[in-house]
Amino acid sequence: MRKTIYAMATMDTKGEELCFVANYIRRAGFDVVLVDLSTRNKSDRADIAARTIAQEHPDGPDKVLGNTDRGRAVTAMSEALQSWLPNEVRAKKVSGIIALGGSGGTAIVAPALQALPIGLPKLIVSTVASGNTQPYVGYSDITMMYSVVDVAGLNSVSRRVLSNAAHAIAGMAGHSSDFPEEKPAIGMTMFGVTTPCVDMVRDSLDTKGFDPLVFHATGTGGQAMEKLVSDGLIRGVLDITTTEVADEVVGGIMPGGTHRFDAIIKSRIPYVMSLGALDMVNFGARDTVPERFAGRHFLIHNPQVTLMRTIADENRDFAKWIAEKVNQSMAPLEILIPEQGLSMLDAKGEAFYDPTADQSLFETLEQEVEQTDIRRITRHPCHINDSAFADALVAAFERVSGSQC
Repeated sequence: MRKTIYAMATMDTKGEELCFVANYIRRAGFDVVLVDLSTRNKSDRADIAARTIAQEHPDGPDKVLGNTDRGRAVTAMSEALQSWLPNEVRAKKVSGIIALGGSGGTAIVAPALQALPIGLPKLIVSTVASGNTQPYVGYSDITMMYSVVDVAGLNSVSRRVLSNAAHAIAGMAGHSSDFPEEKPAIGMTMFGVTTPCVDMVRDSLDTKGFDPLVFHATGTGGQAMEKLVSDGLIRGVLDITTTEVADEVVGGIMPGGTHRFDAIIKSRIPYVMSLGALDMVNFGARDTVPERFAGRHFLIHNPQVTLMRTIADENRDFAKWIAEKVNQSMAPLEILIPEQGLSMLDAKGEAFYDPTADQSLFETLEQEVEQTDIRRITRHPCHINDSAFADALVAAFERVSGSQC
């Protein structure tokens, strides 16, 4: 059976370019479905009309096609596409997706692609792909290709770029493979200052027949892990390094987002949490730290990253933020507290050692979390990077996972 690639763009302005890409994909042996994302003029060359997409908007197609404000129309088409496209993927109609766009077209398609399963080939050729692509890629596996010239007509440069893009999506779709789960995948969060702990836990899980996936807790790392949880690709989580909460609450540069923990709790998979690196908030270069933090305790990690030691009041806020989330859990969950420090820097004699600040976190967490037979907090008289604490984390995971994994 021939595979089908969906090619999409605002075809009222980029129809010629999209058809050029489609022809090269067909030459590579694939069927192509042309999807029109125009918000104004319709295209006669589309296989899926813009109105078909627009009808999926919760407020009806006129919210998209009848909107005279271009910015609002683009937003509405993006919302409609987010409703329509996942259904096409779930119906097994799509082997890969390629999109062309300027800033508007990219804004339409990117959120819908972010919501699709990890592993499905997805490529955007865009005029904005050489700048900050984080808003478009998010924590998905979208591939972005810089168009070099505007996606506005075919010329000696655009033909080269677009033909490369066509062959790229054909290669991804033609050679993608299903990898059967040989071992249950377990998500883990890590920071440099919790690496010894995570390494010991990872090695232990590996010997016990699990497939540990380690995510750098930089904001997008935690969100990427939860995306895989939502996709059913992760069977359990050891959230050892929850530092993204500190940046979310205080205003650092690596926030986990307001939905951090939600996918894990909703999924009811085995879950063990700790408090790794909640002794710090991450900022950029020292001169970018907001003035309101003048007088605080800082450590220059490198020229691009400045760490700020958290204080008691902030730690109490972290505990309340976490408790509000975990109190919604209906599945076995354990939170392990390392009483002697939360990171390499939070150890006796190190720069961020502050037992008083840590105690405010521990005590508030114990007060705010509604403990039950399946939702437990335990204290451990060791540092987060001690082997004894790593062993305790593994034992806790075995308890909450039971036979699920």
